[in-house]
Amino acid sequence: MIVIRDMIKTYRMGEVSLNALNGINLHIRPKEFVSIIGPSGSGKSTLMNMIGCLDTATSGTYLLDGMPIESYNEDQLAEIRNKKIGFIFQGFNLLQKLTALENVELPLIYAGVSRGERHRLAKAALERVGLGERMYHKPTELSGGQQQRVAIARALSSRPPLILADEPTGNLDTSSGREVMAMMHELHQEGNTIVLITHDSKVAEQAERVIWIQDGKITRDSAPDEGGVTEA
Repeated sequence: MIVIRDMIKTYRMGEVSLNALNGINLHIRPKEFVSIIGPSGSGKSTLMNMIGCLDTATSGTYLLDGMPIESYNEDQLAEIRNKKIGFIFQGFNLLQKLTALENVELPLIYAGVSRGERHRLAKAALERVGLGERMYHKPTELSGGQQQRVAIARALSSRPPLILADEPTGNLDTSSGREVMAMMHELHQEGNTIVLITHDSKVAEQAERVIWIQDGKITRDSAPDEGGVTEA
């Protein structure tokens, strides 16, 4: 599903250049559950932005379902994000003035889904995460764990094959964090490809494959088809 070769991402700050990604090579197969772990500044969030088509590399190639992402313009990238990728963020990214149902409907509006159909899909997604009775509540009326479940429902609403989760348990208490990870496992069992970004080793180790990143490079990969943990 995801093939990245020799990816470099350079940011310029005045006359100084910083390589956030420094020659990344990565292959993620359909229906894998992969975690990417590293400390702050390691490049893991930059890599997530690349995988999620939120940014483009300075050099290298990225194939998503065989499509060369670097050859697409912004409108085409937006369409790919709408159809293929569901995003879950640490800060939930919910609009406070909208109900849970309206928040979940937002990506469907951008995707051009009809009003009746997006209402049906959003309702089904909220029921899927156990919030069928809270769909008309606003974020301020929901707990942190419930808000993250709304965010998960929003990611699921368009039924994308790829789920990108950036520190999905980072703002949650232990109990809510366990609930969110249980949902990640359920989504994986239902056939979704999941890429989870975290700095927490206990969260990372729940994935079937763990990738360690440091200074913009992959340093270890526990890909099971390579005989266990490998060093870069």
